[in-house]
Amino acid sequence: MTMMTVGIGAGRPRARLRRRRRGDRGAVSLFVALCAGGLVVVIALVIDVGGRLRVAERTDACAQEAARVGGQQLDQAAVLQGRGVKVKQEYVRQAANAYLTVCGGLSAGDIAFSDDGRIVTVTVQAPFQPVLLAGLGKRMVTGKGSATLVHGVEKAETD
Repeated sequence: MTMMTVGIGAGRPRARLRRRRRGDRGAVSLFVALCAGGLVVVIALVIDVGGRLRVAERTDACAQEAARVGGQQLDQAAVLQGRGVKVKQEYVRQAANAYLTVCGGLSAGDIAFSDDGRIVTVTVQAPFQPVLLAGLGKRMVTGKGSATLVHGVEKAETD
Protein backbone atom coordinates (compact mmCIF):
# COMPACT_ATOMS: atom_id res chain seq x y z
CA MET A 1 0.00 0.00 0.00
CA THR A 2 1.36 3.31 -1.01
CA MET A 3 0.51 6.35 0.78
CA MET A 4 0.23 9.69 -0.77
CA THR A 5 1.13 12.64 1.18
CA VAL A 6 -0.31 15.97 0.45
CA GLY A 7 1.91 18.76 1.58
CA ILE A 8 1.13 22.37 2.18
CA GLY A 9 2.75 23.62 -1.05
CA ALA A 10 1.56 20.86 -3.41
CA GLY A 11 -0.84 23.06 -5.46
CA ARG A 12 1.42 26.11 -5.76
CA PRO A 13 3.25 25.45 -9.05
CA ARG A 14 -0.03 25.72 -10.94
CA ALA A 15 -0.95 28.92 -9.14
CA ARG A 16 2.41 30.41 -10.08
CA LEU A 17 1.88 29.48 -13.73
CA ARG A 18 -1.54 31.07 -13.71
CA ARG A 19 -0.14 34.27 -12.22
CA ARG A 20 2.57 34.41 -14.88
CA ARG A 21 0.03 33.92 -17.62
CA ARG A 22 -2.18 36.67 -16.24
CA GLY A 23 0.82 39.06 -16.14
CA ASP A 24 1.31 38.73 -19.91
CA ARG A 25 -2.35 39.05 -20.79
CA GLY A 26 -3.07 42.00 -23.06
CA ALA A 27 0.58 42.51 -24.01
CA VAL A 28 -0.06 41.44 -27.62
CA SER A 29 -3.16 43.62 -27.81
CA LEU A 30 -1.16 46.64 -26.66
CA PHE A 31 1.58 45.90 -29.21
CA VAL A 32 -0.97 45.55 -32.03
CA ALA A 33 -2.69 48.79 -30.99
CA LEU A 34 0.60 50.71 -31.02
CA CYS A 35 1.60 49.25 -34.39
CA ALA A 36 -1.82 50.01 -35.87
CA GLY A 37 -1.62 53.61 -34.62
CA GLY A 38 1.81 54.03 -36.17
CA LEU A 39 0.58 52.50 -39.41
CA VAL A 40 -2.33 54.96 -39.55
CA VAL A 41 0.08 57.88 -39.10
CA VAL A 42 2.34 56.58 -41.87
CA ILE A 43 -0.63 56.13 -44.24
CA ALA A 44 -1.83 59.67 -43.44
CA LEU A 45 1.64 61.04 -44.21
CA VAL A 46 1.83 59.17 -47.51
CA ILE A 47 -1.61 60.41 -48.61
CA ASP A 48 -1.01 64.04 -47.60
CA VAL A 49 2.54 64.24 -48.98
CA GLY A 50 1.27 62.70 -52.23
CA GLY A 51 -1.48 65.32 -52.36
CA ARG A 52 1.03 68.10 -51.82
CA LEU A 53 3.23 66.74 -54.61
CA ARG A 54 0.20 66.67 -56.94
CA VAL A 55 -0.58 70.31 -56.14
CA ALA A 56 3.09 71.28 -56.63
CA GLU A 57 3.22 69.52 -59.99
CA ARG A 58 -0.03 71.15 -61.13
CA THR A 59 1.15 74.58 -59.96
CA ASP A 60 4.46 74.21 -61.82
CA ALA A 61 2.65 73.10 -64.98
CA CYS A 62 0.22 76.04 -64.82
CA ALA A 63 3.08 78.51 -64.22
CA GLN A 64 5.03 77.05 -67.15
CA GLU A 65 2.06 77.29 -69.50
CA ALA A 66 1.22 80.81 -68.31
CA ALA A 67 4.81 81.82 -69.12
CA ARG A 68 4.49 80.21 -72.56
CA VAL A 69 1.23 82.04 -73.26
CA GLY A 70 2.76 85.28 -72.01
CA GLY A 71 5.85 84.73 -74.14
CA GLN A 72 3.69 84.81 -77.26
CA GLN A 73 2.60 88.41 -76.64
CA LEU A 74 5.03 90.19 -78.96
CA ASP A 75 5.63 93.89 -79.02
CA GLN A 76 4.65 94.20 -82.69
CA ALA A 77 5.58 97.88 -82.94
CA ALA A 78 9.15 97.11 -81.81
CA VAL A 79 9.41 94.29 -84.35
CA LEU A 80 8.13 96.47 -87.21
CA GLN A 81 10.43 99.34 -86.25
CA GLY A 82 13.46 97.03 -86.21
CA ARG A 83 14.13 97.31 -82.46
CA GLY A 84 14.25 93.54 -82.02
CA VAL A 85 11.90 90.82 -80.93
CA LYS A 86 10.60 91.22 -77.39
CA VAL A 87 7.35 90.87 -75.48
CA LYS A 88 4.93 93.62 -74.53
CA GLN A 89 4.82 93.45 -70.75
CA GLU A 90 1.24 94.57 -70.09
CA TYR A 91 -0.07 92.03 -72.62
CA VAL A 92 2.02 89.32 -70.99
CA ARG A 93 0.47 90.07 -67.60
CA GLN A 94 -3.07 89.98 -69.02
CA ALA A 95 -2.49 86.77 -70.99
CA ALA A 96 -0.77 84.97 -68.10
CA ASN A 97 -3.49 85.89 -65.60
CA ALA A 98 -6.22 84.92 -68.09
CA TYR A 99 -4.60 81.49 -68.54
CA LEU A 100 -4.14 81.01 -64.78
CA THR A 101 -7.79 81.88 -64.16
CA VAL A 102 -8.78 79.05 -66.50
CA CYS A 103 -6.18 76.78 -64.85
CA GLY A 104 -8.04 76.44 -61.57
CA GLY A 105 -8.65 80.04 -60.54
CA LEU A 106 -5.01 80.83 -59.82
CA SER A 107 -3.34 84.19 -60.25
CA ALA A 108 0.26 85.09 -60.90
CA GLY A 109 2.10 86.10 -57.77
CA ASP A 110 4.95 87.57 -59.77
CA ILE A 111 5.76 88.02 -63.46
CA ALA A 112 9.38 88.92 -64.13
CA PHE A 113 11.08 89.89 -67.37
CA SER A 114 14.70 89.71 -68.42
CA ASP A 115 16.48 92.95 -69.26
CA ASP A 116 16.19 92.33 -72.99
CA GLY A 117 12.48 91.38 -72.75
CA ARG A 118 12.96 87.85 -74.13
CA ILE A 119 12.53 85.73 -70.99
CA VAL A 120 9.27 85.68 -69.05
CA THR A 121 9.20 84.07 -65.60
CA VAL A 122 5.87 83.43 -63.87
CA THR A 123 5.55 82.53 -60.18
CA VAL A 124 2.24 81.11 -58.92
CA GLN A 125 1.02 80.12 -55.46
CA ALA A 126 -1.75 77.61 -54.83
CA PRO A 127 -3.33 76.60 -51.50
CA PHE A 128 -2.97 73.06 -50.16
CA GLN A 129 -5.07 71.65 -47.33
CA PRO A 130 -3.93 68.29 -45.92
CA VAL A 131 -6.73 65.71 -45.90
CA LEU A 132 -5.84 63.41 -43.00
CA LEU A 133 -3.43 65.66 -41.12
CA ALA A 134 -5.71 68.69 -41.20
CA GLY A 135 -4.23 69.93 -37.94
CA LEU A 136 -1.20 71.12 -39.91
CA GLY A 137 -3.37 73.81 -41.48
CA LYS A 138 -3.53 75.23 -44.97
CA ARG A 139 -0.20 75.69 -46.74
CA MET A 140 0.79 77.56 -49.88
CA VAL A 141 2.62 75.72 -52.66
CA THR A 142 4.75 77.76 -55.06
CA GLY A 143 5.23 76.93 -58.74
CA LYS A 144 7.56 78.63 -61.16
CA GLY A 145 7.84 78.53 -64.93
CA SER A 146 9.71 80.46 -67.59
CA ALA A 147 9.63 80.85 -71.34
CA THR A 148 12.30 82.20 -73.65
CA LEU A 149 11.27 84.06 -76.78
CA VAL A 150 13.01 82.63 -79.86
CA HIS A 151 12.53 83.35 -83.57
CA GLY A 152 13.79 81.92 -86.82
CA VAL A 153 12.73 80.27 -90.03
CA GLU A 154 15.06 77.28 -90.27
CA LYS A 155 16.29 77.08 -86.68
CA ALA A 156 15.64 78.96 -83.43
CA GLU A 157 17.62 82.14 -83.10
CA THR A 158 17.89 83.96 -79.81
CA ASP A 159 19.71 87.12 -80.93
